[in-house]
Amino acid sequence: MTIVLLVRHGTTATTGKVLPGRLGGLHLSEKGKGEAQTVAERICELDRKPCAVYASPLERTKETANSISRALGVRTRVDRALLEPDVGSWAGQEIKSVAKDPRWEMLQRNPARFRFPEGESIAELSARMNDAVSSLVSRHAGETIVVVSHADTIKVAVANAAGAPLDLFQRFMIAPCSVSALAFVKCVPSVLCVNSTGSLADLRLS
Repeated sequence: MTIVLLVRHGTTATTGKVLPGRLGGLHLSEKGKGEAQTVAERICELDRKPCAVYASPLERTKETANSISRALGVRTRVDRALLEPDVGSWAGQEIKSVAKDPRWEMLQRNPARFRFPEGESIAELSARMNDAVSSLVSRHAGETIVVVSHADTIKVAVANAAGAPLDLFQRFMIAPCSVSALAFVKCVPSVLCVNSTGSLADLRLS
């Protein structure tokens, strides 16, 4: 059994307010740094310790991943396939502003047909994350790994593992520094938990 622990990055100054997309220079807030330390401690409670930590190239994910890596005594590996969706011209805009755009409704209700203005489609995001997770599972067969990424990337990965239609991926809630655990046996996925923010000590990994 291969275990993938999907961790959303910690809180930033823009969380819940702005769509930062792939813009650089966005770091964890003090709250986010505390969340990163806490999730590192929670992961260390597992009886199967992760052997590797991967993160998207953005500062907020690397900072979260580095807290986990230090606790586990490993190094953070950067993987561009784990990047935030390319939100195109919406990058840096306030959520309350883009929510007035008629296309926002499609993102919520029919995301399988949605493409960010001048950016990536949700279908492309889903395919990218499916390939990324499959590649990591093949690389770490029989091991446990941590993947630090973003809310939408984790949502589509969970939806893929659960066999949920892409149009329903928005129904998964992914909080900052939550853990969603996927198990793979002969490349067949199952979902162990989603959006866990409590103790992981009782999570069965065997």
